[in-house]
Amino acid sequence: MKKYNYIIAVLIICCLGTYAQSIPVKKEEAKDIILEMHRKKIDSLDETLIKVLGERERIVKEIGFYKAKNNIPPLQASRFQQILDKAIRAGKEEGLSEEFITEFLHALHRESLRIEEKVIQK
Repeated sequence: MKKYNYIIAVLIICCLGTYAQSIPVKKEEAKDIILEMHRKKIDSLDETLIKVLGERERIVKEIGFYKAKNNIPPLQASRFQQILDKAIRAGKEEGLSEEFITEFLHALHRESLRIEEKVIQK
């Protein structure tokens, strides 16, 4: 629903563009509107990131079940290194620092290991 509200708002802004140009708006008000639009985009992206991370961790849980059933240890250092290398390359293409990607993936990996350990303990 939020997505549709956003689309409708954009359409209204586009349609009223000419009319809106004739209405005097203070620079500070315009800056506030722009800032608020960007913040709403960030909020939406954050929500999407959390959902994607949740989906990822549900898959990690399934992997944990498989590893437990087949006596495979949770930590697979070579696999993590592959993931990290690939993510660093992809991050660079997006303008993200290697340090950020490394810290982010280490945090994600710790959470994944926590989930897998929890599965194994059951």
